Amino acid sequence: MQVCDVAVIGLGAVGAAALYHLSKCGTSVIGVDRFHPPHTLGSSHGDTRITRLSVGEGEQYLPIVRRSHELWRELERISGESLFEQCGVLVLSSTPHYAPEDAADFTNRTVRLAQTHGIAHEMLDAEQIRQRFAQFATVLDTAVGYFEPSGGYLRPERCIAVQLSLAEQQGASLLKGETVSSVTSDVCGVTVITNRRTIKANKVVISAGMWSRELLAPHFDHLLRVCRQKLFWFQLEKGARFAETSPVFIMRHGRTDDDMSYGFPPLAGEGSVKIATEQYEQESTPEALERTISKDEEREMFETHVNGKLAGVTARVLKSAVCAYTVTPDSNFIIDKHPTLQNILVVSACSGHGFKHSAALGEALAQWSTTGASDLDLSAFSLARFEKESAP
Repeated sequence: MQVCDVAVIGLGAVGAAALYHLSKCGTSVIGVDRFHPPHTLGSSHGDTRITRLSVGEGEQYLPIVRRSHELWRELERISGESLFEQCGVLVLSSTPHYAPEDAADFTNRTVRLAQTHGIAHEMLDAEQIRQRFAQFATVLDTAVGYFEPSGGYLRPERCIAVQLSLAEQQGASLLKGETVSSVTSDVCGVTVITNRRTIKANKVVISAGMWSRELLAPHFDHLLRVCRQKLFWFQLEKGARFAETSPVFIMRHGRTDDDMSYGFPPLAGEGSVKIATEQYEQESTPEALERTISKDEEREMFETHVNGKLAGVTARVLKSAVCAYTVTPDSNFIIDKHPTLQNILVVSACSGHGFKHSAALGEALAQWSTTGASDLDLSAFSLARFEKESAP
């Protein structure tokens, strides 16, 4: 039996941040993970993750990512590690059918949010995109780009490792390689049972990613889906020309969301660029998730999203990886108290766009666990919205 004020289940992006902030304020805290984070078996790996202020998914995210940017810089000062590369983010539409009034276009949504909230940015036409960023020499004449200098990319494995290390230095207990089998609560607190021990806590934060559904069943069965995602690192051509400071990019090159990809600048010494897409049609489970990318998938990715769209990149894949997004019906977060169990806060699923927000979410969860409220307004992510949708 181990006893603590707060237990955190799942030490990925959000769990690691919560553990760090709880330990920072002197709370007795235990973190549990079935693997040894940072690892490549969940949703928080892949070398780089995008961060930007104008989050096209909705304005409710802006205060969270603003605070996260502050916290990433604070963590860099404390740890001496480089976590946040502010190379800028280019969101562009390069389609024959681009229309400035199209509210569904991701670039347009990004621009309108930036304009509404005063986020510094530049608008670029096709010729300006080509001149400034040589890798986009093939964009169509109808292309339009939004460049946000405050954006860039995070190093997810480093972010998690730094926060877990600092948390441990501040007194947190880390239980790695332990699987939680049940979480129950009563008037005496919350009981967490793993394959090795029992933990008694006053409060529990569950941030278990794609394992949340089985842990939280049956209440979350209809709310969480696991979707397999593919990441590719394509080799650069010899002498490939990229801008001296290349941005992260999000590109739409067709009519549908399937015609979108995102990528990162070449990292020093690697000779490759990471390019990926998102898909939400095919579901899986943690046990059945196919973690190997096939040659057919490599060819399809190159022909659909790279060839003719990004200059200086070959079809050769130097490495690839699979991660899993746990997705809600509206693709927004769930951050709320458990509907039937007291003193348990459920956070996630982050639906594939959570890492950029994780630092501030960890701080908010620590505040909730110690004071019952957080500085951030997280009401947009409550379970009540699903009750309203299902009501007659």
